[in-house]
Amino acid sequence: MAHYFENDDSVISEPATITYDFQGKHLTYTTDHGVFSRQRLDYGSRVLMDAIDIGDAKSMLDVGCGYGTMGIALKSVHEDLQVLMTDVNKRAISLAKENIKCNNLEGIDVIESDVYENVHDRYDLVISNPPIRAGKKVVSAIISGSYDHLNEGGRLVIVIQKKQGAPSAKKLMEEIFGNATVIKKDKGYYILQSYK
Repeated sequence: MAHYFENDDSVISEPATITYDFQGKHLTYTTDHGVFSRQRLDYGSRVLMDAIDIGDAKSMLDVGCGYGTMGIALKSVHEDLQVLMTDVNKRAISLAKENIKCNNLEGIDVIESDVYENVHDRYDLVISNPPIRAGKKVVSAIISGSYDHLNEGGRLVIVIQKKQGAPSAKKLMEEIFGNATVIKKDKGYYILQSYK
């Protein structure tokens, strides 16, 4: 069985369209088999998007972006925000590129990258709805690697369910950053934030 964090060319393609209204913007996304949360916008992603305060951030990195839900939604309401989205799944990347065009956005791009492998810049904000099913090692790599990809004063903001490791993720964030805060809890989803 294929997972959304793998590339499997044998997975049948049946594109579907979903829509989502975010802070007054009507967004359209094309999804498909073999990507995370194909049928609807993931609840954890929605909680993160509603909880995050972009503040004066000028740049944002979305690690494990899937078909682009969070990066596209946040860019749509923060036009001056420069956004880079990454994913390891080629189908997700292709869909994210299509969704950027469909929503008429500029100043946003998506690249293939295994966590931070192909990311060479620093950002004011790193966000992620980490691929829990890929394992704790990947989630830990997203958290620990974010430090070197943040500008001074930058923030990591992630969403993770309590039952899927929010307490241990918060502990790791505290070890790496020296701080970690739960900025929102909603139906077992924790939005965790650390400042560099």
